[in-house]
Amino acid sequence: MRFIDEARVLVHAGKGGDGAIAFLREKYRPFGGPAGGDGGRGGSVIFQVDEGMSTLLDFKYHPRLIARDGEPGRGKQQYGRNADDLVVRVPPGTIVIEEDSGKVLADLVLPGASAVIAQGGEGGRGNMHFASPTRRAPRIATPGKAGEHRWVRLELRLVAEAGLIGLPNAGKSTLLRALSAARPKVAPYPFTTLTPNLGRVFVSEEESFSLADIPGLIEGAHLGLGLGIRFLRHLSRTRLLVYVLDATGTPGDDFATVRGELEAFDPALPGRPALVVLNKMDLVAAGGAAELVSGVEKATNLRVFPISADKHTGLEPLVEAIATELKRIESRT
Repeated sequence: MRFIDEARVLVHAGKGGDGAIAFLREKYRPFGGPAGGDGGRGGSVIFQVDEGMSTLLDFKYHPRLIARDGEPGRGKQQYGRNADDLVVRVPPGTIVIEEDSGKVLADLVLPGASAVIAQGGEGGRGNMHFASPTRRAPRIATPGKAGEHRWVRLELRLVAEAGLIGLPNAGKSTLLRALSAARPKVAPYPFTTLTPNLGRVFVSEEESFSLADIPGLIEGAHLGLGLGIRFLRHLSRTRLLVYVLDATGTPGDDFATVRGELEAFDPALPGRPALVVLNKMDLVAAGGAAELVSGVEKATNLRVFPISADKHTGLEPLVEAIATELKRIESRT
C-alpha cells in the first residue's frame, strides 16, 4: 500500500429539502387548510478515525465527498426524510485544514473520534406553518438551505510515542525491524526509506509503545536537499526523540547536523525529551568502544545506548529505557 500523507478534497454537504405547499382536501373536511410539510435535513460530511487505516491514499482517487440532499416535504403535513450523513473514514493523526482560510477544522487522533467537516442544510418549512386567522390559505413555503461546501487539505501526522531520527544509513529501519513486526525496506545505500514507518514495540505482555522511523535527514534538508523536511511533521505528536547515530562514522558531528535540521524546522523540537542510540557497535574495535560511548555522551549531553540492530545486541536496555522515559513523560502531563 502506498503511503500518502497529504490530500486535497472537496467536501459538500447535502441541501435541505424544500418545504411543500399543499392543502388538505378530504371528505367531511372541506376546510382542512394548509398541510404542506417541512423538507428533510441534508446529509452532513463527517470524518471519523479508523485505526485500521494508515494512509490518505483513498482520497487521491476520490477527491470529492458529496452527501445526499434531504427530501422535500409532502402534503398531509408529511415531513421529508432526512438524508443520511456521509461518514468518511480517516487514519489516526489526520488534520483537516480549510484551504481558503488555513483554519484547522479538526485534529483527529483518538480511535473513533469524529468531526463534522461540512454541515448539512436545514429543511425548508411547509405552508402549514404560515397559517393565521387572517391568512387561512397561505401559498408560502421556504426552500431548503444549501449545505456547506469547501475544499480542505488533509495532512497525516503519525501518532507515535517515540520517533527514530538520524542521517541516512544510520540503521533506523534495521532497528525498527529488530524491535517490532514492521518490515521497512533495508539496503546498503542511502535513502532506502522514502516514507515514515510505524511499528509496535512490546516491553511485556501488558506494556507496549509505538515507534516511528522517520526517513533520513542530511545537512541542508530544511532547504530541500535530500528528502527535505516534509516528513518531520510526523514528529509533532512524538513524545520522545531517539537519535540513531552510526558508530563507524562521526557520531558527534552527525548528532549536531540532525539537531540543527530539527531546529530549522521547528525550534521547539530539540527541546523534546531524547536519548541517543549508538548503532553498529559490532563494527567498532572492543578496545575503543567505551571511549567512543563516553565521547558521544559528552557531545550530546544525553544518555547513550550502544547497540547493534543488525546483530540484535543491546536492545533490551534500550527498550526498557524508552518505556521508562515514556512513563515519566506521561506522569508529568
